Amino acid sequence: MEESLKNKTVKGLGWSALDNAARYGMQFAVGIVLARLLSPDDYGLLGLVGIVTVVCTALVNGGFTTALIRKKDATDDDYNTVFICNLGMSLLLYAVTFLCAPLIANFFERQELTALVRVSSLGLIVGALGMVQQTRLTKRIDFKTQTKITIAATALSGIVGIGMALTGFGVWALVAQQLMSQIISTVLLYIYNRWVPRLCFCKESFHDLFGFGWKMMVSVLLDAVWEELHQVMVGKFYSPATLGQYTRARHYAGLCSTNLTMVVERVTYPVLSSIQDDKKRMFSAYRRIIRTSMFITTVALFSLGAVSEPLIYCMIGPKWHEASTYLPLICINYTLFPLHAINLNMLQVQGRSDLFLGLEVIKKIIILLPLCIGAFVGIMPMLWANLAVGIIAYFLNSHYSGRLLGYSSWIQLRDIAPSYALAIAIALPVWFLKFLPLSYWIVLPMQVLVGAFTFLAVCKVTKINEYSEILNILKRRKNK
Repeated sequence: MEESLKNKTVKGLGWSALDNAARYGMQFAVGIVLARLLSPDDYGLLGLVGIVTVVCTALVNGGFTTALIRKKDATDDDYNTVFICNLGMSLLLYAVTFLCAPLIANFFERQELTALVRVSSLGLIVGALGMVQQTRLTKRIDFKTQTKITIAATALSGIVGIGMALTGFGVWALVAQQLMSQIISTVLLYIYNRWVPRLCFCKESFHDLFGFGWKMMVSVLLDAVWEELHQVMVGKFYSPATLGQYTRARHYAGLCSTNLTMVVERVTYPVLSSIQDDKKRMFSAYRRIIRTSMFITTVALFSLGAVSEPLIYCMIGPKWHEASTYLPLICINYTLFPLHAINLNMLQVQGRSDLFLGLEVIKKIIILLPLCIGAFVGIMPMLWANLAVGIIAYFLNSHYSGRLLGYSSWIQLRDIAPSYALAIAIALPVWFLKFLPLSYWIVLPMQVLVGAFTFLAVCKVTKINEYSEILNILKRRKNK
């Protein structure tokens, strides 16, 4: 059973990682082309539109998908009930968003936002149609099918976006790209999944799932609102162009941190939910997950921060220089994301959505401080304050993990300390290379070579366990 679960997890992680690598790797490539064709102002406008869609998506989900995955014996009535709830909420929110679009445009003093919000929000309905389909695949840990869907949707939508950018559609190219990706994904989910929802609402299923899910919905909603408040603050107190620079920097940092966190969360949650009553196995599994995740995340993000200026200059041009100044601090802050997510994941698996919600409320109050600093002092001081708040949030999240599983904050810190030491050892020599009086086109390859050599040398000398474990996993996968 143990070996079966381990193989199931490794296989799921492999396909989930490939799914995210395909999606965000292709989006990264498409994004380089679009960033050269479009302006920071275009991306800033999309960021303002995203404030609405992200918050509404959290409401559409309603925490039901999380409850479905956790439920061991989910029935067809459960799936159909969640489908109706998701679709009904998406239609209601689209109507509200459609009516409020002029108010949003007036708030940010950009009248073109009215049409942009109304069109972009159609994705709420499209996404709601496919949420349960995706949940069914995730519950079965079928990320192979999701990877196929991702590749097709990302490639086709990228072609549409680039084509529209080349023909002068500006920010509408970005909106069309997002909508096409959602439409194609939803259609393919129905084709591959072969599950047809019925308009059958079951009160018992609703009450059962909502009992756990409503707390998750409020938690996710709080997280989405507070996360997007940074966007609101930058867009309101600065300009869409500055917001475009800020969102570009966050996007690049998120490619490493957020995506790895998503991979780990969506695979380990259904797997570990199946052993939620075995505390010893849970402790062992979570310890391995945190150590391996943080090893990859810290090395990747510290390295990205170290090459930020040459990388952005060479990829998308000097007009995005401001983004390169934000990126290092954002990268350091984002190294904490897997720690936050995995510790909160422990609470979900244990069914403690009440603690999850309570922690989110406390953390969101604390996050108001960086927002005020950003509004009245500047973006860079806000990023430093975000880092301080992130550290506080980690201790809050991990406190309850220690109580429930015996995996305390200090044990976790001892586990991840080697990864941070390795990341710093790589980043420092790489970062100093940017001061050489050479073209960034020469400096960037030098930084990559020095970083890779330092990484391999330190891992070989110190024999860090996480490096050996990842190599062993890759070897086992290769031999199968």
